[in-house]
Amino acid sequence: MLPPVGVILRPMTGEVSLWMDAPPDRVWDLVSDVTRIGEFSPETFEARWTRGSTGPEVGASFKGHVRRNGVGPTYWSPCQVTKCVPHELFEFAVGTDDVTLNNWGYRLEPQDGGTLVTEYFRLEPKLPLRIYWTVLGALRGRTNERGMRTTLERMKEVLES
Repeated sequence: MLPPVGVILRPMTGEVSLWMDAPPDRVWDLVSDVTRIGEFSPETFEARWTRGSTGPEVGASFKGHVRRNGVGPTYWSPCQVTKCVPHELFEFAVGTDDVTLNNWGYRLEPQDGGTLVTEYFRLEPKLPLRIYWTVLGALRGRTNERGMRTTLERMKEVLES
């Protein structure tokens, strides 16, 4: 079965796109404010800037409070902003200072008077993650796709209300 239009799942990566009737600057304010992710994500129910960071810029640190699969286990994930182009791209790495496990991000493209928003993830191509993805990748990929779609739909609702 092929994935629905707008959904691309590849080995160790995936993305979901959704058009929003809002300009890129308004969408940017939402996707780059990590303290608001709890309003939208089915897994990350809160996040806060850490290490003196107060907003989105390359190198800024934050941590996300995650409830895996929406039910548990619950843990804090350290994150660092790796790409930050206002109104275009916001990406962050999840892991420690020494080891990145995966990357999440949002691409914003002006389209038809609104913004095409793409949320994506990319696991690092390290052997333990390759083994994990070989065993659980299809299941985790579907979970991530559902979570990204839910996140974007909830953002769209806020932006368009």
